[in-house]
Amino acid sequence: MNASSFLKIYLWPCCTLRTLSSHVSTQIPTTYFQNCWNRSTILNKYPLNREQLYSTIIEEPVDSNVFETVCEETLNSLADFFDELIATESKLEKCDIIYGSGVLTIDLGSYGTYVINRQSPNRQIWLSSPLSGPKRYDYSIKEDCWIYRHDGRTLHSLLNEEISDLLNKDLNISECLHGRL
Repeated sequence: MNASSFLKIYLWPCCTLRTLSSHVSTQIPTTYFQNCWNRSTILNKYPLNREQLYSTIIEEPVDSNVFETVCEETLNSLADFFDELIATESKLEKCDIIYGSGVLTIDLGSYGTYVINRQSPNRQIWLSSPLSGPKRYDYSIKEDCWIYRHDGRTLHSLLNEEISDLLNKDLNISECLHGRL
């Protein structure tokens, strides 16, 4: 059995294969797979760096009550941040923020519209960005932030970068709740 077969068969429920198989640079011996069946042992023996780990390993889903609380706090905090930004930034005077029923719509006029919404069944926050497209964020209890598993970036770091670039102004969205850059 080779590394790729092992990853596909035994680690699939816990890992995204594309990233794990491409980041395990050492050839893992076949005998190792025959004697080892759990992902933590493999990852301890063949460690990944932090960004690779976030893009590879999915934490256990958060409790639904915790998810709802954290999600509501995150969306409220982002709504307050963008509401204040629109009120103080002259370039955004005709823009609008709408928040209700778990959906935050940030209409930035000619810059485009961001939609950030709660997906309770998946326990995710989904982002639709006019610049980077759709993304799905999982909440990390350990890091207290929302992480896009494909690239390891946080929701707040992406928003901070994109909005800062649009406005040619340094912003600090990390002050929002559950936001880490």
